[in-house]
Amino acid sequence: MTIDNDKAELRAECLNKRKALHAALPQAGELACDHFLNAIGFPDDAVISAYLPVKDEFDVLPFAEVADLLGHIVGMPLVTAKATALTFLEWTPECAMVEGAMGIPTPPLDAAKVEPELLLVPMMAYDSDGFRLGYGGGFYDRTLAALRKRNPDTMAVGVCFAGLEVDHVPHDDHDARLDWVVTEQGARRI
Repeated sequence: MTIDNDKAELRAECLNKRKALHAALPQAGELACDHFLNAIGFPDDAVISAYLPVKDEFDVLPFAEVADLLGHIVGMPLVTAKATALTFLEWTPECAMVEGAMGIPTPPLDAAKVEPELLLVPMMAYDSDGFRLGYGGGFYDRTLAALRKRNPDTMAVGVCFAGLEVDHVPHDDHDARLDWVVTEQGARRI
C-alpha cells in the first residue's frame, strides 16, 4: 500500500460518515463558529478565507458572515489550475456567486484578489497531530506552503465534524499541518 492508496481508502470511508453527520447535525457550523470565537477569534484586521460548502461539506458560512460583520475582508477560494495554489477572491454576503472549477461556488472572477492570513480549511478527516485529509488535489497544502513562506504567522484552522477524527491521517512531507481544529464540539490547538 502507498500513502496515496491509504488516503483514498480513508477518503472513501469518510464520505459516507460525513454524509450521515451532515444530516444529523444541521446546526454544526453555528456551534463550531461559537467555539471558534470563544477559543481563537479573528485576529485584528486579518484577511480571512472561508469556502462555500458543496453537498455535505461542513458549513463555514456562519464564520464568513461573522467575519464580514466584524469588518474583515473575506476571501473564497478559486481553483485556477491543477497542482497549483489557490487564489482567493473577495466575498461579501451580497455578492452573486458563479460556478467555478469542479462545481465550487466562487465570487465573480472580476472580484478583488485577497491574501488570507487566517484560513478556514475544509477536511474529510483529521488527526490529533494536525494533519488533515482533503480531496486529494493538494490545493490547500500548496496554498498554505506559499502563504506561510510569505507570512510565517499564517494560521490554518481545520473545520470538520468531530466524528471525522481518526487515529492517523497518512501524510508526506508536503502535507501542511493545521494550527487549530474546530468542530461542533469544540476548538483544539495543535
